[in-house]
Amino acid sequence: MRGLSRSSLAAVEERFNAVAASADFGRLAEDLSSVADLLDREHGLRRSLSDPARPAAQKAQVARMLLEGKVSEAALETVVAAVEAKWSRSGDLADSLERLSVVASAAQAESEGRLDDVEDELFRFGRIVAANPDLRRALADPAAPAEGKERLLTGLLDGKVAASSLRLITQLAVHPRGRSLETGLEQYSSLVAAQRQRLVAVVRSAVALTDEQKQRLGAWLRTSYGRDVHVNVEVDPRVLGGFSVRIGDEVIDTTIAGRIEEVRRRLAG
Repeated sequence: MRGLSRSSLAAVEERFNAVAASADFGRLAEDLSSVADLLDREHGLRRSLSDPARPAAQKAQVARMLLEGKVSEAALETVVAAVEAKWSRSGDLADSLERLSVVASAAQAESEGRLDDVEDELFRFGRIVAANPDLRRALADPAAPAEGKERLLTGLLDGKVAASSLRLITQLAVHPRGRSLETGLEQYSSLVAAQRQRLVAVVRSAVALTDEQKQRLGAWLRTSYGRDVHVNVEVDPRVLGGFSVRIGDEVIDTTIAGRIEEVRRRLAG
């Protein structure tokens, strides 16, 4: 988000933080996700509630009439704050509610002492999907009913991952909002990590790293970036040797394959 939407998001987050303190985080996450999905489906409603020319009080009244008694009080107050705000584009309204639904899921995981688990589980599931074309097709098929996707994911993951992880993965599969599942999982992972104001590093290595190696690498990255870094390791035999680290758009490549490619680029230039 940029400009006006960025400042509006900050104001809505402030309201969200105030009402979420005593809320059921799981219910709050589900409610905000449902409202974001409603706004995606009902284009006229989204345009009406995000129209900067309409009085904020009028938009808030419409939101209360639609949602009162159907969502939690904390979710309702968050939605009201969102529709009262002004957005650079109408889609930013739904984006902000989706973002806060992820934050609520992360808060639930943190309260249960499972925030690290959720970060790891989102990453691992993304790699499972990337390696399993049949699973990817089943979850990405826009014609497949939502109930079928939910049953599939529940059968695969229930009791094996944190409740927040299952909710977030299901949310992405049922309501992808124009993204691939892998892209959505990366975005959600970054939002979950931000709960501790950490960066997420994806490390590609020819072999699995030991816990000690991951800790040492994490310490080095923390010193380099001045922030805690959550390390996810992807084993890739094509690496040949060394490792590469991707943090956002930045890549640190110490692999043999990377050095060979760099030599090729220089020769070609």
